[in-house]
Amino acid sequence: MKHFKNRIIMALIAGSALVFTACQDGDKVFDEVQANVERGAVLRTVSILNNEIAFNLETGEIADDTFFGVILEEQDQEGGELLDFVEVYIGYRDNTGGESTVAESLNTTIPGSDFSIGEFGLPRVEFSITGAELLAATGLSGSDLAGGDQFSIRFELVLTDGRRYSFADNSGTLTGSFFSSPFLYTPNVVCSVDPTFFTGEYTMTQLSGSSPFGIGDGFTQTEPVTIVANGDTNRTFDFVYDPGGFGSSYEMSIDLVCGEFQNVSGRITAGGLGCGDGSIGQTGSADVVTTYDQTAGDASFTITFFDFDPSGGCSPPPNEVVVRLDKI
Repeated sequence: MKHFKNRIIMALIAGSALVFTACQDGDKVFDEVQANVERGAVLRTVSILNNEIAFNLETGEIADDTFFGVILEEQDQEGGELLDFVEVYIGYRDNTGGESTVAESLNTTIPGSDFSIGEFGLPRVEFSITGAELLAATGLSGSDLAGGDQFSIRFELVLTDGRRYSFADNSGTLTGSFFSSPFLYTPNVVCSVDPTFFTGEYTMTQLSGSSPFGIGDGFTQTEPVTIVANGDTNRTFDFVYDPGGFGSSYEMSIDLVCGEFQNVSGRITAGGLGCGDGSIGQTGSADVVTTYDQTAGDASFTITFFDFDPSGGCSPPPNEVVVRLDKI
């Protein structure tokens, strides 16, 4: 019986040694595979400092203080040790039916020595370029620009072993959430707006149209509305929809896009409207365009938009509404 037990113990020891050796061999194989896998590299977007290029619609001049700016972080399998340099390519996209499109070309090179170590122990760099420099890079003038067009700024990362990575190498994994590495940025061309233009207290009167609830004066206000600037080209104000009836609190948002009021939209902030959420629809369709002129001042504006219930719970369908805002 004793001999039998000894044989079992010896067999277990031998088996354990075999398993341990197998694990060691497996680790070696795993390490060799990992060592020979060629991994890519990315330029992660840490922060976009500015992504709009403003110009003056009346004079065609680029704004003095307009620029594109971004902070980038390089990541590779050696913790940033493979970074050599980054090439910057610049072009222009004419999205408004003109003839100003310019194919991208190499504008500058950012050497690895310009990077410094960031909070995660990886190299970071801040890149910025002014509107005037973008014009020079593309050979355009302010008169060639139009609101809705875009500059294109593409980064190409070059490693010390010669490998290159850019927009064409991207996947969905590299373009979203924390790990955002688009390589390509398209700052929009916008028209500069005086920060005080279309701000302050206004009366609000509904001139025509009715809501899906059959109310013809829901946007007429008994109290002034206060319009505030959010950034260069966005304006918002709070008002009470149908003060004598529903009394629902709304916030309206309007974008000033190169002489046109666009993206008129609203959201309910308190109260209810009975069916759906009563959201204000968007303007800017082919047959509904309302405009502004900075040179004419901001004493009075007429704005057209659609008022509708996106859930479809109310009828009739979208209603065109015209309101007038008069400065106090």
